[in-house]
Amino acid sequence: MAEDTQAQGGAERQFALRTIYIKDLSFESPNAPEVFQGEWKPETSLHMDIKVSQLEAQTHEIVLTITVTAKAGDKTAYLVEVQQAGIVAAQGFEQQEYGPLFYVYCPSILFPYARQAVTDVVAKGGFPQLVLQHINFDAIYAQKVAEKQQQEGAGGDGQPTTH
Repeated sequence: MAEDTQAQGGAERQFALRTIYIKDLSFESPNAPEVFQGEWKPETSLHMDIKVSQLEAQTHEIVLTITVTAKAGDKTAYLVEVQQAGIVAAQGFEQQEYGPLFYVYCPSILFPYARQAVTDVVAKGGFPQLVLQHINFDAIYAQKVAEKQQQEGAGGDGQPTTH
């Protein structure tokens, strides 16, 4: 058990992916059928968010939210949002390892499922296939950590800050 290995100063690392599921999926095409008239040259934007919720002592829900908006001119052609979730069990990690585990490793597992859901629902909405490019969760996490350190450094602890 975990308490046996904790007594020796460090638990055996264990990670288990319990389940992957779509928590929420929505698709809107508010300007149909007008958006199907004319040339298709959309501008797309992507927004991403990651939420971590503790369910039990060593069990967490990770929710990767991907929102894609496609505009044709000044009109929204479609808006798709997927909340791809997973339940994971993790124990034996050092406290500083949970950030990369939950905000890099787990979203990297969930992203292909979210990408497929977006691709499928956009095509079923009557639009050309949209394939999302890979997201570098390592770089995003590193940027968030650097921003947090800058904010904490601005509090007067002698750390240099860049604005």
